[in-house]
Amino acid sequence: MEHRYRGRLAPSPTGLLHTGHARTFWTAYQRCLAAHGTLVLRNEDLDPQRSKAEFANAMLEDLRWLGIEWQEGPDVGGPYAPYEQSRRREHYLRAWRQLLDRGFIYPCTCSRKDLASAAQAPHDVDDEPIYPGTCRERKSSATSPTGVNWRFRVPDGEAIEFEDLRLGKRSHVAGRDFGDFVVWRRDDVPAYQIAVVIDDAEMQITEVVRGEDLLRSTARQILLQNALGLATPAYYHCALVTDAEGQRLAKRHDALSLRTLRERGFSPQEIVSEWGEHVSRY
Repeated sequence: MEHRYRGRLAPSPTGLLHTGHARTFWTAYQRCLAAHGTLVLRNEDLDPQRSKAEFANAMLEDLRWLGIEWQEGPDVGGPYAPYEQSRRREHYLRAWRQLLDRGFIYPCTCSRKDLASAAQAPHDVDDEPIYPGTCRERKSSATSPTGVNWRFRVPDGEAIEFEDLRLGKRSHVAGRDFGDFVVWRRDDVPAYQIAVVIDDAEMQITEVVRGEDLLRSTARQILLQNALGLATPAYYHCALVTDAEGQRLAKRHDALSLRTLRERGFSPQEIVSEWGEHVSRY
């Protein structure tokens, strides 16, 4: 059976899209075009405190202005709707129950500052610290994830290997490069890692294109895929766009958002042609 290429765009509506996001999404679009595949747009509005409807509307408008087209998404529908993570809670809850029944997760009552960002995609500079294992041996017969943080118990010392389509072979050692990670927050919000794994599997994504700051997240997600019996897609991790000082762009760089560049008169063609190792021209 032939598996047709299915790629995805997965923006989070927590701010205006900057040129770093745009280049990654443009790369995903170009790879999908080259494969004559289907492109899915998924609104990763998982965190109710940070996600805003005005940013969701802006990201759709800005991506279309840039020239990117998708065949499935919250604005066009498709066979794997809903395409908003805020509407997919039951999908994640089923996965949480499976992980609990199979002994892969445990409740954690530790108070840690990093848990507030567990619903967002981590990055190398602010990645989830390695958990010391305080609650690792706790057992639970819970019927709901509410009230505690739930962590995935990683196989310490095991090398998680995958072939990145841009960077080649990658290997991350569980327990050294990353530790037990959060899959569900105490405020009853599913974490980024579990949501992305379930969505990519259920939406039949065959290739994930994203920034190279998420390489360790790929290792975590492969562990979740294995635990849940899900297929692992191919991965292509893009180089990051940096500012004139060499710092990775973030949504705090408002001057480098697509919306601001549009307002300053840049055309989509000018933005695409100027992408390189930094964006100091802007």
